[in-house]
Amino acid sequence: MSLTFHWFLPTNGDSRHVVGGGHGTPATAFGRNRPPTVAYLSQIARAAEDLGFVGALTPTGAWCEDAWLTTAMVSQHTERLKFLVAFRPGFVSPTLAAQMASTFQRQTGGRLLLNVVTGGESHEQRAYGDFLDKDARYRRTGEFLQIVRDLWEGKTVDLSGEHLQVEDARLARVPDPVPEVYFGGSSPIAGEIAARHVDVYLTWGEPPAQVAEKIAWVRGLAAQQGRTVRFGIRLHVITRDTAEQAWTEAHKLLDGFDPDTVKSVQAGLARSESEGQRRMLALHGGSREDLEIHPNLWAGIGLVRGGAGTALVGSHDEVAERIKEYHALGIDEFVLSGYPHLEEAYWFGEGVLPRLAAQGLWQHPFAPTSAPAAQVPFTS
Repeated sequence: MSLTFHWFLPTNGDSRHVVGGGHGTPATAFGRNRPPTVAYLSQIARAAEDLGFVGALTPTGAWCEDAWLTTAMVSQHTERLKFLVAFRPGFVSPTLAAQMASTFQRQTGGRLLLNVVTGGESHEQRAYGDFLDKDARYRRTGEFLQIVRDLWEGKTVDLSGEHLQVEDARLARVPDPVPEVYFGGSSPIAGEIAARHVDVYLTWGEPPAQVAEKIAWVRGLAAQQGRTVRFGIRLHVITRDTAEQAWTEAHKLLDGFDPDTVKSVQAGLARSESEGQRRMLALHGGSREDLEIHPNLWAGIGLVRGGAGTALVGSHDEVAERIKEYHALGIDEFVLSGYPHLEEAYWFGEGVLPRLAAQGLWQHPFAPTSAPAAQVPFTS
């Protein structure tokens, strides 16, 4: 099975520095270096498409541009790239969401993937008019996915749930193909929702031993439901011709972290209700020391950014080996990003992907099936 790689659209802005924000914290000033215009995001999307990334994740929240509107516009400047649209179930009715997804599929030629984000920050949810607590939000997510999936199958849906109620709901036109549902969460109730409803369970880039535990946990819960779930991981990357060059870039990013900014961001993230965010914070403890928490796995990004806070750092060969290590655990999809996103897409796409192709682990999704395997480029 060929590995699947997705890239990231920085709808909060891009920079040669880490653009912080997320999980209830605002984007940092570096996000204004390269504003998230449709022109710039389309440039990243086209690069990702050409390099062989299958899709591009877009975040959700007050810190970034709206994912639905942005990807709808960027899709018109690409041909094959899919869009992994982050979406919060509590902000729109499930019937309307199912209809929006169906429309997106028809207007883009089936290029929607749906990343369902329950929301781990009550203070941010309340800003949008959502006053449920965290567990209630997850229970609502389960009802939401049940309704949406039934509608996508062409069923007429009547449901009177704890949080959602629809009557005689039906889509005039069902999506073809049905969008795959991606979902992440580390709390017990998140595992239950994943086991029942999702296609791909996503985890942030924790060390392999912790990722293995998560995979076994969700896989076991899914088996109890008579289902199987695929697994993906969300990571940043800093990959260069040599390890020394890659770590130089990582240290350059770290040198750009203002101590006051780190302190402010860490204080903001500490109030997060997200179990996944708590696990990310535990990897570095707010300290700049000992940030390589596993060979080539660097926790420095999480000092100033919420959510995914780790990066694969090393030579192209080393990063390829770490990807193989995660794949051996059961990870088949990798959602990656790097600063700046345009340039780092090329570093990974031209440096790491050919090495994985040469080992039979990856093939360009848009290349003719008769095309020869990519060759490892010469580097001095």
